[in-house]
Amino acid sequence: MSSPRRVTAPASKSLSHRYCIGAALAAGESRLRHVLESRDTQCTRAILAAAGASFRLEARSEHGDAADWRVDGMPGGLPRGATPDAPLSCDVHESGTTCRLLTAVLAAGKGCFRIHGAPRMHERPIAELTDALALLGPRIRFEGKPGCPPLLIETDGLETAAVQGHVPLGMDHSSQYFSGLLLAAPLAGTAGGVPLTVALTGGKAVSWPYVGLTLQCLQDFGIRFAVEVLDNAEQWRALPGDDWRHLETAVPGRLRVTVQPGRYRPGEHTVEGDWSGASYLLGAGAVGSSPVRVEGLRADSLQGDRAMLGILRDMGARLAVEDDAVTVEPSALRGIDVDMGACPDLVPTVAVLAAAARGETRIRNVAHLRIKESDRITAPAQELARVGVRVEPQDDGLVVHGLGAEVLAANVRALSPDARFLAHNDHRIAMSLALLSLLPGVTLALRDRLDDPGVVAKSFPHFWSLWEALR
Repeated sequence: MSSPRRVTAPASKSLSHRYCIGAALAAGESRLRHVLESRDTQCTRAILAAAGASFRLEARSEHGDAADWRVDGMPGGLPRGATPDAPLSCDVHESGTTCRLLTAVLAAGKGCFRIHGAPRMHERPIAELTDALALLGPRIRFEGKPGCPPLLIETDGLETAAVQGHVPLGMDHSSQYFSGLLLAAPLAGTAGGVPLTVALTGGKAVSWPYVGLTLQCLQDFGIRFAVEVLDNAEQWRALPGDDWRHLETAVPGRLRVTVQPGRYRPGEHTVEGDWSGASYLLGAGAVGSSPVRVEGLRADSLQGDRAMLGILRDMGARLAVEDDAVTVEPSALRGIDVDMGACPDLVPTVAVLAAAARGETRIRNVAHLRIKESDRITAPAQELARVGVRVEPQDDGLVVHGLGAEVLAANVRALSPDARFLAHNDHRIAMSLALLSLLPGVTLALRDRLDDPGVVAKSFPHFWSLWEALR
């Protein structure tokens, strides 16, 4: 095997959001290391700062993709808004994570907040979360499309007594509703000391591992909670110790989380590498001409997108896993049948890998991808069709009829000089399509063929410069 190309995974976007929130809600000084620098995390920091926290830059990484921050938490550990006549402006831009997590967190504060963003954000539903918040006292008004931002929150905090400390909430469309309410829960009912129980309802639970990251954040900032499951005797049973870390899925009606009221505790935290961002780099090792070693990845991470390892193995990729790195070798890939409900952000990447595989790949249980930054079921189908790949969109996923790497590479090489790809205003579509440029014999500079290569700044600002190191 030739020497691998060595790259470092970006910082986790999911944990960067959560640790910035935790530090902002912790009265006192915290230090955060290796925080992802991207449009989405900048939105979160800006809103938290407007609501009372202070972020002081200590250092940036060599490529400017991560930074260390000193954070002075909000006075009293509560977000502060403005008046109904002039609410605090909270621009989430295109960050669904910022929108959903902070809608809940700000509702636990005091004052009036206006949540708004880019046009696409104003089409993305949030009513399931705001309905749950309204049960706890905040007054919420939608300015445009019912159930979607922009919205106004007028709040005196969250009060648990009115609902006997119990709120039902589903995860059919997003785990971020559940995570947002869990992050807000410690601030609820602090006067009366009534804990808040968030009961999982609905028809299914998508992306459960992201809730695990939220629980990890709560634990790191000193918040006490209990995760309970309904056992075979139909009795609620609290998972002992850290056993919640081993939950890979959650069943609606059979899981609930009780969060004790309390204050976030300041401290020092380091953000681990991002398995979502690393998925493109790992995929590059499988379809490119050289092995790729991705460093900075925790093998024991709670991130759901660590599932990329199992997916690559099932597709026939050769890989080696260490405690903090993964190496993937060029491999002949085969089609698979895979449920990706717990790792939906990987779908665009897996769709392109499936195009380079032999045989059919069926991706299931990701109907909620239609309400992401783009319709992530339709977008991969449209873009892969440009290189001769037949993709069938399904109600809950897609079927990719793989051509094999050689045929796919020939189709890419045969593209006319003026052929273009669309990013669909979606960072994950843009980065997944970059895999086409690494196929055998391909000299295509995909960045130059995309309508908006800069969209990667949403989560992975230095993606293209790092990608050049793999070509």
